[in-house]
Amino acid sequence: MPQKEKKIITENRKAFHDYIILETYEAGLTLKGTEVKSVREGTVSLRESYGKPLKGEIYLFNMHISPYEEGNRFNVDPKRARKLLLHKTEIRRLIGKVSEKGLTLVPLRLYIKGGFVKVELALARGKKVYDRREELRRRALDREAEREIGKYH
Repeated sequence: MPQKEKKIITENRKAFHDYIILETYEAGLTLKGTEVKSVREGTVSLRESYGKPLKGEIYLFNMHISPYEEGNRFNVDPKRARKLLLHKTEIRRLIGKVSEKGLTLVPLRLYIKGGFVKVELALARGKKVYDRREELRRRALDREAEREIGKYH
């Protein structure tokens, strides 16, 4: 079966900097009609958004979808909680993992796949300050090494 093409709408680059990504999941998103149109226009921000279990479901909080220009009275609150569509086994597993200390659900990407709006959700652990410093130091050393190699080729 051919792979459906993904059109990435937005990415949460800050998540890769602030968290250690342990696992990723693809989830559908329950949206209203005008929200879908806004997403297709790309007026979405994943910064500061997070997933959280509520009443046996997983919801995405703080994701900002700007109101659709022609939406008038059909527009909804830009930061409302949106339900994620996952399999029951995935939901149970994620609820168990999130209840562990230090683990959280972070959206990494929002994209359209086969006409549906999907979110790539990551089970992540927050990085400590020294982890971030170490990563920056390692990147700088890698860049330096690449520069040195480039001189001799």
